[in-house]
Amino acid sequence: MDFDGLLAEAAKVPVGSEGLQFLPYLSGERTPYPDPLAKGAFIGLTLRHTQAHMTRAVLEGVAFGLKDCFGLIQDAGLGTIHQIRASGGGTKSALWRQILADVLESDLVTVNTTEGAAYGAALLAGVGLGAWKSVLTACKECVQITGVTRPDPSNYAAYRNAYAVYHDLYPALSPIFKRMN
Repeated sequence: MDFDGLLAEAAKVPVGSEGLQFLPYLSGERTPYPDPLAKGAFIGLTLRHTQAHMTRAVLEGVAFGLKDCFGLIQDAGLGTIHQIRASGGGTKSALWRQILADVLESDLVTVNTTEGAAYGAALLAGVGLGAWKSVLTACKECVQITGVTRPDPSNYAAYRNAYAVYHDLYPALSPIFKRMN
């Protein structure tokens, strides 16, 4: 099955992947846990779970990891996030955009570039060279919104409950990760 097929099947799985959780620490973890020994893991896997559940759990686990990062920004008093801008290949998936919007409880705005980091670096260079007076001006002139995915409030409770479990998994498994190395 190709990637689009996996996503189509995952879209049929209920929010929260029927209790299946995925820890996306495949290369250790950096934020919010600076732990190179952390491991990726599926938690809660049962006989009823299918490949589609595992696919959706991976997407939800990555979204929960991003929620951890955004939580650090808010906890540091750096502001409340109301909108997230996204670009690149992942934004082609309606399921992925919706999961992100729902988990983060924020509008997910897609923009007109597939290479966000390189595009941003080019804009910064342009500002540095005087092509634009400010980063804000450069962005207003060059970055166009191509779509907005709004969060579905009917999914908030399920995702809040699933995230609460996810949030408890790293502290519970951290001693095991250390023993595995």
